[in-house]
Amino acid sequence: MHTEKSSSRIRCAVSLAACVLAFLPLATPSALAQRAPVAPPGDTPATAGPPAHLAPKLSHRDLAKAIKLVADWQLARLPQQAQVDWTWAALYTGFLAIPGQVAGNKYQQAMMNVSERLDWQPGPRVMHADDQAIGQTYLELYKIHQDHKMIEPLMARLDEQMAAPDPTDPKKPLWWWCDALFMAPPVYAEMYAATGDTKYLDFMDREWDITTKLLYDPSKHLYFRDASYLSKQEKNGQPLFWSRGNGWVMAGTVRVLTELPANSPLRPKFIALLRDMAAEMLSIQGADGLWRPGLLDPDAYPLPEISGSAFITYALAYGVNEGILDRRTYWPAVEKAWAGLLTHVYADGRLGSIQPVGAAPSAYTETSSYVYGVGAYLLAGSEIYRGVK
Repeated sequence: MHTEKSSSRIRCAVSLAACVLAFLPLATPSALAQRAPVAPPGDTPATAGPPAHLAPKLSHRDLAKAIKLVADWQLARLPQQAQVDWTWAALYTGFLAIPGQVAGNKYQQAMMNVSERLDWQPGPRVMHADDQAIGQTYLELYKIHQDHKMIEPLMARLDEQMAAPDPTDPKKPLWWWCDALFMAPPVYAEMYAATGDTKYLDFMDREWDITTKLLYDPSKHLYFRDASYLSKQEKNGQPLFWSRGNGWVMAGTVRVLTELPANSPLRPKFIALLRDMAAEMLSIQGADGLWRPGLLDPDAYPLPEISGSAFITYALAYGVNEGILDRRTYWPAVEKAWAGLLTHVYADGRLGSIQPVGAAPSAYTETSSYVYGVGAYLLAGSEIYRGVK
């Protein structure tokens, strides 16, 4: 039998435990992210209605109309549960690029709501670039609000990854597929910009070089998707270079350059890469201003691929805006590409001709729409908007 004194101690302990439990979350956001299914990132209806017939003129008014039509269509389709997956992260990046002059802080506030519901957590996989892509959203919002809670979980994740040993398989380094160069390196570069700690930049640069040494073809100025594609060919005998994968790389290069100081010793390397890839893209740009899924065998593909084309357009526009690419040479290509992108916008705002999730060129239809392609379109339109006088 307990004495009155021991019973009192037990009651106090139980009360204290109850108080502690009351302040603990029922489930951490990262645990929820592991259990929650990823919302479908797109669809392919049989029909999608009439085209939008948007004006291709590069004026602020026409660009804003084209940006808002697609952005609002996609915004209305955000899933009820906030998504941490890379497909959605690319879309969120596009939303945050939209200039305030286009729609005030409407899209920025929507991304704040998403980030707060995710509690500023990265995806669950420590060593996977796809689960760091959401960090671009958090860091862009941090630039605006300067609230350290927005980047603390992400910083812990990056520190954990940097402390882990590199993979030992030479064909599967940390960033073993070229798309990863959009997902993770900009996050490291932005974290450097946010903290001033060069360890993030040093790690990013080292891992970028490892991936580039494995996947970049310096004679073609293009990246293979991963090591399994190094010897694959198109029907015409050319190497197989995926447009979306290379679009991801160009966009990743741009987003790294955006964070590098003017005197950074890394800038010349990334500028040279952007110039080389841009020159290649200019030489193979289609008559409609766009690029096919397989870059070096356009005749083998009936449709242009909008996500890859939009990422390429974004990078070309950035290059011109920053004086990296010659305006007289590249701005006409940007105008042509934007006009081509607009022909795949439907009257309700759906953006079509986007290849579903994959790793290489595959079949899709004109109505096929996926969120990362919308994100790329928003990045391209917003960067063009920035360059219009």
